[in-house]
Amino acid sequence: MSAIILETRGLTKTFGGLTAVSDVSLQVGACEVHAIIGPNGAGKSTMVNLLSGHLPPCDGQIIFKGQDITGTSPNRISHLGMGRSFQRTNIFPTFTCMENCWLAAQSRLKNSFRFFRRSESYAQVRERAELGLELCGLSAKREVIAGTMSYGEQRQLEIGMVLATEPSFLLLDEPMAGMGKDESSRVVELLARLSKNYSLVLVEHDMDAVFSIAHKLTVMVNGQMLASGPLDQVRNDPAVQEAYLGDGEENF
Repeated sequence: MSAIILETRGLTKTFGGLTAVSDVSLQVGACEVHAIIGPNGAGKSTMVNLLSGHLPPCDGQIIFKGQDITGTSPNRISHLGMGRSFQRTNIFPTFTCMENCWLAAQSRLKNSFRFFRRSESYAQVRERAELGLELCGLSAKREVIAGTMSYGEQRQLEIGMVLATEPSFLLLDEPMAGMGKDESSRVVELLARLSKNYSLVLVEHDMDAVFSIAHKLTVMVNGQMLASGPLDQVRNDPAVQEAYLGDGEENF
């Protein structure tokens, strides 16, 4: 059994009279792809925002690398090694790919907006930016203006920016949303490569993508965790079939 990198215990979030996430407990191991699926309104994105610190939980705990990070700020969580992408592409469209990754890498420096610093600091930023471009498969487009690329490449770049911050854990919120088949396939290949060295929590509606790369699966319905565990076990759960995936195998 791999070491547990992230764990939630009874995680709950309410908005007035609406319970968006209710008593969710899950575990993510090292170099494990853990997909969270469910219909619209199931609480998936709220769950990601809780894990990344963008929303404070009303109850429960979040343990990351053995440390209780419940209520910790997003900036602090990022510096602890958790990187995330968003549903909407979050890049600087008028900058080059290299400049986008450079800014992301620079955010890891202490006093990142101090304009006079030791030259080795710039070398570290460049090295991290280059690594982010390499890992996301865009090294050849380092000088291309980000806004001129295809949507799929822009999503790749956003992942590259996350990687430039040197995370050990990735939260990816619908990374293949709005993509065609070919672009989705490239991102699936990218995530499969990354899973060899990173732990991933993936929220995604593309079931083909989920079933091709996920090791574990959590199904959420109405803010509650319906099932969680190894992929095949959850996929074949009768309650999951009925509540989310439907009556027919065509949903797979």
